[in-house]
Amino acid sequence: MREYDHKAIEKKWQDEWTKHQIYKTPKTDRPKQYILDMFPYPSGSGLHVGHVEGYTATDIYSRFKRMQGYAVLHPMGWDAFGLPAENYAIKTGTPPQTSTDAAIVNFRKQIQALGLSYDWDREVGAHNPDYYRWTQWFFLFLFKNGLAEKRMARVNWCPKDQTVLANEQTVSEDGVKGVCVRCGTPVEQKELSQWFFKITEFADDLVKDLDTVDWPESTKINQRNWIGRKEGVVVPHVVSGTDLTLHTFSAYPAWLFADTFIVIAPEHPLVPALVQGTEAESAVMSFVAAAQKKTTEERGDSKEKLGIFTGRYAEDPFRKGEKMPIWIANFALMDFGTGVIRCSSHDARDYEFAQKYEIPLRHVVGDGSFVDAHDNAGVLIDSGPFTGRTISPELIVEMIDWMVSHGIAERKVTYRLRDWLISRQRYWGAPIPVVYDPSGVPHPVPEEHLPWMLPTDVEYQPKGSAPLGTSQELIERTERIFGPGWKPEIDTMDTFVCSSWYFFRFADAKNSNAFASPEAIAAWVPVDLYVGGAEHTVLHLMYARFFTKALKRFGYVSFDEPFLKLRHQGTILAEDGTKMSKSKGNVINPDDVVELYGADTVRMYEMFMGPLEAMKPWNTKGIIGPRRFLERVWRLTDKVGDGALGAAEAVFNQTIKKVGDDIQTFGLNTAISQLMICLNAFEELPVVPRAAFETYLKLLAPFAPHLTEELWHELGHTTSIHLESWPTYDDTKLMADTVVIAVQVAGKTRGTVSVSHGASQEQVLAVAERDLKLAQYLPQTPSRVIFVPNKILNLVP
Repeated sequence: MREYDHKAIEKKWQDEWTKHQIYKTPKTDRPKQYILDMFPYPSGSGLHVGHVEGYTATDIYSRFKRMQGYAVLHPMGWDAFGLPAENYAIKTGTPPQTSTDAAIVNFRKQIQALGLSYDWDREVGAHNPDYYRWTQWFFLFLFKNGLAEKRMARVNWCPKDQTVLANEQTVSEDGVKGVCVRCGTPVEQKELSQWFFKITEFADDLVKDLDTVDWPESTKINQRNWIGRKEGVVVPHVVSGTDLTLHTFSAYPAWLFADTFIVIAPEHPLVPALVQGTEAESAVMSFVAAAQKKTTEERGDSKEKLGIFTGRYAEDPFRKGEKMPIWIANFALMDFGTGVIRCSSHDARDYEFAQKYEIPLRHVVGDGSFVDAHDNAGVLIDSGPFTGRTISPELIVEMIDWMVSHGIAERKVTYRLRDWLISRQRYWGAPIPVVYDPSGVPHPVPEEHLPWMLPTDVEYQPKGSAPLGTSQELIERTERIFGPGWKPEIDTMDTFVCSSWYFFRFADAKNSNAFASPEAIAAWVPVDLYVGGAEHTVLHLMYARFFTKALKRFGYVSFDEPFLKLRHQGTILAEDGTKMSKSKGNVINPDDVVELYGADTVRMYEMFMGPLEAMKPWNTKGIIGPRRFLERVWRLTDKVGDGALGAAEAVFNQTIKKVGDDIQTFGLNTAISQLMICLNAFEELPVVPRAAFETYLKLLAPFAPHLTEELWHELGHTTSIHLESWPTYDDTKLMADTVVIAVQVAGKTRGTVSVSHGASQEQVLAVAERDLKLAQYLPQTPSRVIFVPNKILNLVP
């Protein structure tokens, strides 16, 4: 019996596929499918089994779509800028370019060993000048169109990495808030001049257009929550004894008559003026200093509500003559609304704060027990002209009209989303293409000087300022081009800028005149299927959508959304059910498993573990099953010849239908299960018809590309199985002529009978009574008969 030598077979066909470039992207003279993985950061530790899961799923889908006749674009590249390579340089002195390029070589080798059908002619690396030249073009595009600006801002600062972090980057992967997402160091607050992209200008479209894409609902919900769009009113409050006015925002205007006090964010710019010269000034400013050491994420999640009275009062426009005490509170944030909040008994947080500090409260709904304003329901009391009215959408509109007409409030839409801070005080990133004249005014670097090269003569060690500031070459280059006294921008861009447009580059990866030509964009983009981790819900996906919408606004593209269909792969856990980590020593290296069992087995196993989106633990023993399945397919060739399908005809057609349907819906585990069922049926045949076996190999080919290619050629074919057409089924043969029905007595199976498909209860019972082995168990006069057509006959005595 021939041995299934996976090492020889897989190496042979990987070399052949590369030699003949069978996965090269064709011209789009037929319907297209752009199938994309979230391109990886090429870490020194190499590919992990989580990468294999997602990449195998898209590879199966890509192979399936090619066989269906689509022109498929399925590329791979590298999100290669980032802190790990720079930290490695700090530790070892190895330049980031050197360590990154070495990591990419390893990643590419690992990916190719899995038989993944990427078009390597379109490979890109975000760290290469021919790529970040266009990252810089995007910065200039946004700058010239008023969507990039530099301004002072309180920022999150990682003292270990010595860099600024976006709010989204101050939450660890385990959900711990107030720490650097990369290194876990507690985050500090600093005032720095930083570059921002104005993503908030697209907030409404970012919410609205989620309705147009095929994404997991949980991802849509998370994006909507992060954007935090709220409609409501802004109410001005004159501060007694001063010329100050505080503006509050409320998304629940029906409850404004309940408010009895005001809280203000510690970082609000009016706080110093509010308490200046008062007895509370020293204590308040000490409280402010302590609060500002916490990140927005930490304070928003704080369970302990802390505050301090300013000694000031605001006039309540809803109750003439009444005054509202003004407090500073740790839960009030400048990132939400106006940073000033009217507070009442109808908000659990406000209620807790008031109870703690003995602030008087009133109720406008209910009998004094807690009623939550967020429910927006009830009959109003003590609410001016609206007393006795039932809260409803119509009443809320009427109340807002009344507030506006009386000069009490203005209509307002607010967002939780803030502009994207893209400045990073690190080396290994795309340089910001800006220079400053001797007066300090920023100027864009002209496009003829792009790429604005990342210098190599830098000190990697963090010193609290950007490493690019240590480059003599960069300083000299700037003065040589722009004149004496001109200085370069020394911050680099957030690496998420690089990944916000890379899907455009894959459409036209070699273009030296544009990030992608209009013709290439029209041919391939948007992406038809995008697969990656759910951890990118807020960051990468939001930013990529923003870039696309900016291009649409200024006429570069005709579509609103970059990714029409999105799917997330689930996390693969260690064998003990915990998260894999090098520190725990429980990381599974895919290289080892491929070496031992073969790439096809690894692919089959990871897809068979469970639903793609589910979290599931690795089980080394479980990989034996897929390996044995492939060995059985290998041995089945000995039975291939001239013959008829006979009883296997229905399951054969069912398999063609189900495997195709399941790949389309990413039910890859159930597709494999059906392939196993069909194999069982084939093994029962004395001879497996050659045509049926060839069809079976085509169905299996997306899952196990090497084994099927080998067997296909052993059958005498000279072209690749992966260039064949996807099989079609005969829908008149999906149902078997005969079915096997279990015969039970009181729920216990006593045997089976074969009958015609669709046989009636009486017909099945008659066959069972003629069966001598079964007849001895059958009751003469059953009290009840349970019959499920084509499945079960159960006689209850």
